[in-house]
Amino acid sequence: MSSAADALGVAERRLLVPAGLEPRHLDQALGRLLRRDVDLADLYFESTRGESWVLEDGVVRSGNRQLRCGVGVRAVSGARSSFAYSDEIVERALTQAVNTARAISSGTQGGALCAWRREQPRPLYPALDPVMDTPVEEKVALLRRLDAEARALDPRVRQVIVGLTGSHSVLLVARSDGVMSADLRPLVRLNVSVIVEQKGRREHGSSGGGGRFGYDALLDGPRASNYTRQAVRQALVNLEAEPAPAGSMTVVLGPGWPGILLHEAVGHGLEGDFNRKGLSAYAGRLGERVAAPVCTVVDDGTIPGRRGSLSVDDEGTPSGCTLLIERGVLRGYMQDRLNARLMQAEPTGNGRRESFAHLPMPRMTNTYMLAGEQPPEEIIASVERGLYAAQFNGGQVDITSGNFVFSAGSARLIEKGKLTRPVKGATLTGNGPEVLSRVSMVGNDLALDEGIGVCGKEGQSVPVGVGQPTLRIDDLTVGGTRT
Repeated sequence: MSSAADALGVAERRLLVPAGLEPRHLDQALGRLLRRDVDLADLYFESTRGESWVLEDGVVRSGNRQLRCGVGVRAVSGARSSFAYSDEIVERALTQAVNTARAISSGTQGGALCAWRREQPRPLYPALDPVMDTPVEEKVALLRRLDAEARALDPRVRQVIVGLTGSHSVLLVARSDGVMSADLRPLVRLNVSVIVEQKGRREHGSSGGGGRFGYDALLDGPRASNYTRQAVRQALVNLEAEPAPAGSMTVVLGPGWPGILLHEAVGHGLEGDFNRKGLSAYAGRLGERVAAPVCTVVDDGTIPGRRGSLSVDDEGTPSGCTLLIERGVLRGYMQDRLNARLMQAEPTGNGRRESFAHLPMPRMTNTYMLAGEQPPEEIIASVERGLYAAQFNGGQVDITSGNFVFSAGSARLIEKGKLTRPVKGATLTGNGPEVLSRVSMVGNDLALDEGIGVCGKEGQSVPVGVGQPTLRIDDLTVGGTRT
């Protein structure tokens, strides 16, 4: 096992040495990219080993491993990026990618590099390889055990699907300002999905989690079994659910995963590129009140072991905790290097890309609302009639307007201050900035999600984290099947 503190040395041995590349080759490549009108340039080397296993009804339906390896070459002039990549890490391929990026850009004059500064940020996760460190037999045995546990919990369980994924990424970033940094990123995720049946009615439940750690966290201890129980419990509750009511009402969002609404309805609108281009509902509003005074929102990529955390982002910038909204006032945006330079701001460690074959852009890491003061039971007790949403299945948002629609996967009615009947088919509709202004109570029970978030933007997917405490939102539109 390699030391996380020696990420740069490990990355050089894994990515550069086998290809016969040395720092002087990186000097030469970046020097050729630094034309007269080029503001910044970088090389992004990556090797990612991944795997996935799916067990359905006691049978392993699929199992595969993949290896992704290559280098991305970027030169930025103003707001324009010239980009090329190769799925080989060899000197010939690097030279060809550089030539392609040069051909896309304009200008003829070369530039000079700064002296290399080897930066090693604080590691936030262990330097282990989940794919290679745990035998396949142990992974399959885990899937079989969870299948058996789900069926033993209730005779109404008809179908069980258990999925396990893992990856290990080694990356190295060399920049034209002389910074060279690296990261070693483990990532695992477990999903349990069940279908239950009663009197011809079938319902679904799911649960899961993961993070930047090894499979031992799932193989040992109660975590995996807890996911199984949660999935079965959700499915059984859905068997008793009645159609959700429709109309404007008070909505209470539970802690943890419901923060996905904050991520989609608010978080994307606070990414630097949308604000620089004037496309966000929050563009040009720094210092203005955009939420209720009880709301403080941050994006924090520095939480050890979390799914969205990064020791350094995909541009070699150390991750940070970025204050976005403070007591209702907009304080900042999430920035990559390109947008930060154009907006005369500092990079915040939010430059992310799906792989070496993609350009970086401002993306969230772990985005959540800070805890308030009210106990969650007091928040529920304050509602005469409303809806309690504990889980979301998914949703969509229009960045320009801030309008969103979300589907509640697990919800109950609140009647006279108490949680009562489960309901299904509830959708929440609203506008991000308006909804934040209607938050009237914030719980003291902040929780982050279990580690299942995947964020999509412009065709790229990256792992993220979300979270929040219990929230009371007044006058939110609920779509249902009855009035």
